Amino acid sequence: MKKSLLVLLIALVLPTLSIQDKDDRRKHGKNGSGCPLNPRTYNGQRIFKGSSSDNCTSDSSQPPDELELISRHAKEYLQGILSTRLLPAAYVLIMAVGIPSNAFIVACLSGRARTCSGAVLYLSLATSDLLLLVVLAFRVHYHLHGNDWVFGEAACRLVTACFYGNVYCSVQALMCVSVMRYLAVARPFLYKGLPKRFCATLATVVVWLACGAAMAPELLVRHSYQLRGLEITTCHDVLPYSEGPYTFLVPYRLGMIVAGLLVPAVVIAFAYGSIVRHLGRSSCDWSLYVRASTLIFVIFVLCFTPCAVIHVLHYVKLYTALQDHFYSYYGMAVCLCCFHSCLDPFLSYILSRTTTSKLHVVSIRKKPVGMSVFI
Repeated sequence: MKKSLLVLLIALVLPTLSIQDKDDRRKHGKNGSGCPLNPRTYNGQRIFKGSSSDNCTSDSSQPPDELELISRHAKEYLQGILSTRLLPAAYVLIMAVGIPSNAFIVACLSGRARTCSGAVLYLSLATSDLLLLVVLAFRVHYHLHGNDWVFGEAACRLVTACFYGNVYCSVQALMCVSVMRYLAVARPFLYKGLPKRFCATLATVVVWLACGAAMAPELLVRHSYQLRGLEITTCHDVLPYSEGPYTFLVPYRLGMIVAGLLVPAVVIAFAYGSIVRHLGRSSCDWSLYVRASTLIFVIFVLCFTPCAVIHVLHYVKLYTALQDHFYSYYGMAVCLCCFHSCLDPFLSYILSRTTTSKLHVVSIRKKPVGMSVFI
């Protein structure tokens, strides 16, 4: 009799404990499978078709097709005049100036690339700038139509990868050009003995392959999402960073900004600083070239430093505190990077007009040494 009463008591208590355990899990924001009821994401929380935003479904491994914004900063940016009017207007101006000028540079240098080492690097720079400006046409359409992407998911991934890939490729090409100029001025005997055209071609191929491989992760994740309430489909602007395959994007993009912008900026600063110092010791008057080199470096810093700094701040705040209010500033900083793409042909022309075919540099014995270079 006592055993029967004990079995009956256990049968009555266990369901009650199970119910209490489920209630405790709901209070802590999780269901029995460990899936968050309200997953915290960057700019929005994911919503699955056929389910409410407050419950996880059994097919949670499928990619979400709809997001709900949870940040007022994102809504203000997507609906504000900055992203729908000012940025596309700036992009149109950049394209109007940059596409013809870079196309002209590509046409002029195509015939010289086989004989001139410097032409290879300048051709690579002009090509990457031209591709970047062509891709901007899709971004302009996207912004002018209220940040509503209509070209499909595959086009969104491709445009995103080409846009950022060509930004990094342009910076790497500028770094290669600065190294070439540094060797010609500061290390003339080493520069004279190098197989210059082979080195320039090898550097160009390595830069393009590296930038292409670095953009592969952008092609592997979804970038376009419908936004509940705004009735638009964004491309790259709103992503659920705390979900599955997106968690690696924050450290990946921080690594890209360091390797793609900060490291080249240090190399370019060292190269131009050394060029100015060595030309200052020359017996010839290189004041025009020094001023031109300084102008080019200052414009580089003004165009790319805000993007690098704000990019790092944005992803650090996103990674540590899930705050995204730096994103609107990041959009303006990226616009500055694009301005450099339309200025590159004119800056190269200014620099070429301040030099002759003979560059006199200072040797160890303080005697001028003549050398033909293309800088």
